[in-house]
Amino acid sequence: MKSVNLDLYRTMYLIRKSEETIQKYYAEDQMKTPMHMSMGEEAIVSGVVGALNLDDQVLGTYRSHALYLAKTGETDLFFAEMYGKVTGMAQGKSGSMHLSAPEKGLLCCSAIVASSIPIAMGAAYANKYQKNGKRVAVFFGDGATDEGVFWETVNFSCLKKLPILFVCEDNGFAVHTPREHRHGFSSLHKVVSSFDCNVFEEKSTDPEVIYRTTQKALSTMEQNDKPCFLRLHYYRYLEHVGINEDFDAGYRPKGDYLDWLKLDPIRLQREKLGTIGFSEQQILELEQSVDEQIARSTEFAAESAFADACELHTGVFI
Repeated sequence: MKSVNLDLYRTMYLIRKSEETIQKYYAEDQMKTPMHMSMGEEAIVSGVVGALNLDDQVLGTYRSHALYLAKTGETDLFFAEMYGKVTGMAQGKSGSMHLSAPEKGLLCCSAIVASSIPIAMGAAYANKYQKNGKRVAVFFGDGATDEGVFWETVNFSCLKKLPILFVCEDNGFAVHTPREHRHGFSSLHKVVSSFDCNVFEEKSTDPEVIYRTTQKALSTMEQNDKPCFLRLHYYRYLEHVGINEDFDAGYRPKGDYLDWLKLDPIRLQREKLGTIGFSEQQILELEQSVDEQIARSTEFAAESAFADACELHTGVFI
């Protein structure tokens, strides 16, 4: 388990430092894409993806940085895409919100709320039909549970007993609107439990806890041949879209943020590494390797060319 803890920390540190780098350079206005940042949710993505097999498939939302980095571990294509360069994973055309890496199992991310959920169901159906053993995990915010397609997908997935994990990254808000102003029921957990699926809920910011919860979910799904719903709580550190805080908007008090910051997943996991036998030097060497990787990638992105105009007509369905 020690190696798993180190891997979880490396993934979270990669996500956090990549986004801090975006914050550092975004004001230069060379990254034209809107940014939906992942700060605060690193433990969820790292824990779930860490528990999956390499060939398992994932899909996500417009808040896609963490999922892409956790599934691929690479930053060259990532930062080139942020800069809109031809060397990016989509030749600079996807921007921040539509990251994908099908060869690594990240099928797609989408800027339309809940739109990746039925696609994930289709992938899970195909996997079951082909009997290839692949599982699918689809990540979405709690705002997506307000969409009819979420409930339709859960219903069909339960009916067909599909190998799919619904991963609800619940920060309590749909943009600025709290759940109590959106839900005509008291417990999302209880409502989903009325379907024929396995339901798990976790409020910990410890990635190892989420890793183990996901392992349990996958094991349970294999045993009883039912989909899983994971409701995992976190606090979004920054504004809904952008690189800044937004507490002056008045929809959430900064005190809540300060309380969650005491449970910051990066800091807690770093401290844990020290208690299970890793030296400060080992941790620093890991962090330095990630820092150097990101520095090389941002330099690569800045020096890369923009796509030719003809690229506008490639990869277009109609």
